[in-house]
Amino acid sequence: MGLFSFIKDAGAKLFSSGDSKEEQAAKVVNEFKKYNFGVGINCIVEGSTVTLSGEVSDLNEKLKVLTTAGNIEGVEKVVDQLTVAQGEEVPVETNFYDVKPGDNLSKIAKEMYGDPNKYPIIFEANQPMLKHPDKIYVGQKLVIPSI
Repeated sequence: MGLFSFIKDAGAKLFSSGDSKEEQAAKVVNEFKKYNFGVGINCIVEGSTVTLSGEVSDLNEKLKVLTTAGNIEGVEKVVDQLTVAQGEEVPVETNFYDVKPGDNLSKIAKEMYGDPNKYPIIFEANQPMLKHPDKIYVGQKLVIPSI
């Protein structure tokens, strides 16, 4: 459980100016379905805050759900009320990285793991949100799995 901050003006452009809160919540849930995770997640959108509840299968799925929701343009905060079905609940705050100017996955891997050649671990953890290892943007929040 927690509150996560994101860059409001960065991310996937899902919302239209005339969308109701319910339509925005449905678009967030459809984004999860598009990537085949977050089945059964409840979503409430209030302004720039998204609240997610329900059960996910494991920590990896939880991290993907949180970052997918947070990396939507217009979303500034994600309230995590998700539970994990398998395994222990682990604090997820340490599993994120905010992309800064000049970053690339190799540079992030060197900083996080001490080895730039471990960038595929970060890329795989952020798929399908990331389509290519060179396509990250400033302000994006990435999942950094433990190794």
